[in-house]
Amino acid sequence: MSSQNQLLVTGCAGFIGYHLTKRLLHQGYSIIGIDNLTPYYDVSLKKDRLKQLLPHENFTYQQISIEDGSKIKHIFSENEFESVIHLAAQPGVRYSFENPQAYIDTNITGFLSILEACRYHQPKQLIFASSSSVYGANTEMPFSEEHRVDHPLSLYGMTKKSNELMAYTYTSQFGTPTIGLRFFTVYGPWGRPDMALFSFTKSILSGKTIKVYNHGNMKRDFTYVDDIIEGIVRLIEKDNNIGDKNKKLTQPVTNTNDLPYRIYNIGNQNPVNLLEFIEVLEKKLGIQANKELLPMQAGDLSETYADVDMLVKDVDYKPNTTIKEGISRFVDWYLEYYNKKK
Repeated sequence: MSSQNQLLVTGCAGFIGYHLTKRLLHQGYSIIGIDNLTPYYDVSLKKDRLKQLLPHENFTYQQISIEDGSKIKHIFSENEFESVIHLAAQPGVRYSFENPQAYIDTNITGFLSILEACRYHQPKQLIFASSSSVYGANTEMPFSEEHRVDHPLSLYGMTKKSNELMAYTYTSQFGTPTIGLRFFTVYGPWGRPDMALFSFTKSILSGKTIKVYNHGNMKRDFTYVDDIIEGIVRLIEKDNNIGDKNKKLTQPVTNTNDLPYRIYNIGNQNPVNLLEFIEVLEKKLGIQANKELLPMQAGDLSETYADVDMLVKDVDYKPNTTIKEGISRFVDWYLEYYNKKK
């Protein structure tokens, strides 16, 4: 099959993967999506996302685990992908302390399968999801792509930093063009039930107490999902002639800008206090939350704050959806979705 406008999206039934696939289909791309529907959270939500995509004639879905290297090789050998957008991963900071093997299997071994396939089939680019968690114990704000990220506070953050290093190695040795995206606290409709906005909304509506860690003294660079998608699409459509695809590293260098490898932050660049975030949600729901103030959890960051100057410079875009707008859209979706489920 021709590679023109054909893309591979891994994790297509996930939160960000669903929204990206929907947007790309709307723009005329042909998408092959893979997802293994892992039961980390409610699989019915993932299936309902897929139901929104499957009727589209330019969308093909295959239930595949990325750590299954033979199946990944097969899908690459059967298709010619213009670009690969790798979003499949085992998410969650705290769960990485409970089940570390899942993170090694999916985020390390699985990513290796994708890199190996790209090495031999050479799409125009591999765009992959990293995370603001790579900044770990860094206290210099805002977080910049130029900061050191060698002190992660969670196994999840470690796997994402490992992905960046793995991608760099494949770029430097095999010429595979790679772009890593450090997402900052993504939220919005069709989100993950384990994330704060989703769990807070569910608890407040059912009259349950919400757990507020670090006594609410936390700031997050909450980034609305459509803003994340816009950034990804601009990078897909950009003429990414970054560096020399044929250049390999034969010795250590300090300036690698001539390599086809980039890392970008995608964040709102406007950190919001957690208690303020909850207050906006309370106003939208018209319900006062019962709060249990607790100490900081292991692996959490007290603040995240993205410097997105590189994204602005390269694709002339920075996220701009306000917390009020984003929370309102999420709550509208949540009420409609779960009312239909009754």
